[in-house]
Amino acid sequence: MPRTLIVEADGGSRGNPGPAGYGAVVLDPETGEALAEAAEFLGTATNNVAEYKGLVAGLRAARALDPEARIHVRMDSKLVVEQMSGRWQIKHPDMKPLAAAARAVFPPEQVTYEWIPRAQNKHADRLANEAMDAGKNGKQWEPRDSRAALDAAAAPARSAAARAADEAAEAAEAPEVAEAPAPGWGAPDLGVPATLVLLRHGETALTPQKRFSGSGGTDPELSLAGRRQAEAAAVSLAARGTIQAVVSSPLRRCRETAEAVAARLGLEVRLEEGLRETDFGAWEGLTFAEVRERFPDDLDAWLGSAAVAPTGGGESFEAVARRVAVARDKLLARYTGRTVLVVTHVTPIKTLVRLALGAPPESLFRMELSAASLSAVAYYADGNASLRLLNDTSHLR
Repeated sequence: MPRTLIVEADGGSRGNPGPAGYGAVVLDPETGEALAEAAEFLGTATNNVAEYKGLVAGLRAARALDPEARIHVRMDSKLVVEQMSGRWQIKHPDMKPLAAAARAVFPPEQVTYEWIPRAQNKHADRLANEAMDAGKNGKQWEPRDSRAALDAAAAPARSAAARAADEAAEAAEAPEVAEAPAPGWGAPDLGVPATLVLLRHGETALTPQKRFSGSGGTDPELSLAGRRQAEAAAVSLAARGTIQAVVSSPLRRCRETAEAVAARLGLEVRLEEGLRETDFGAWEGLTFAEVRERFPDDLDAWLGSAAVAPTGGGESFEAVARRVAVARDKLLARYTGRTVLVVTHVTPIKTLVRLALGAPPESLFRMELSAASLSAVAYYADGNASLRLLNDTSHLR
């Protein structure tokens, strides 16, 4: 019978993303002896990337010991365990190549996975922190730097009372063991999502006239009604008390709306170019009826395909979706686990909603977004998204 080896792995990021490192240890299942250790400082990375890299390093260390061994992986990352066990999909593009690298080390039938509480994964966790500490000092982790062996040697000399106190503290911090998710409405615990609260800017002079107003036109300011709407949104969001950052399209109507909210919340406004409205080309400033009269064939083509741009060098919805997705990913990386107010326009908000739902491009024409309305999308660690709110105007009544 082939031997069995235990692989415990962990990864961490001080900032998520931030300075990151992983640790992994290969254990003898009978004696608990550490047969091999691995750790590395990764530079700037997310927790999930560090955890996956720790898994790969642990598997490779086990293979170096015995390529025929059966491997039992134990990690405190529910995400990695469930994805590598095949029960959860891997959607995030950064995770897919790492998961593939992990699967390539051993044949899948040789490897099993188990989730354990963090308190039971302290060896790998300690190695990950040693790697991050080394990186902080401009170095890489070396095996001689491991404190695990020293701590293990010192353990018998410690008093029973001290050991009991440590065990009690670890038990208090440890999360309850979660069962594998069953089909139904119950969502797995993936931690606090990043939530984008999407605020469409207040009215401009063009809004009530329903004129095309994108990023290629006159860049109008808020009207008096628009300023009142922005202030009403600010009052409502301040009362909720959940916004931790404010990001805005660079166009004037959004900046003015964002500044009204940020002033009440005591926050700064960060501008994101990718959140600007579509460039409507020659249609800027025209009503739909006027475009129909002047450019009937171009309008029909535009309505029929997201790949078609407005007349005169405007942007297609496909092009807008690409830059909005890039802007979204930048925000999710910067504001992991936080609630961010994103002040932008009709097309970017509809695009974010469409992408979250996995809906086709034609769904853009089937949503209503009022001036100064609020929508919200939550983004989870496994790459899934949940639409929480759409076109809420209750604060304007």
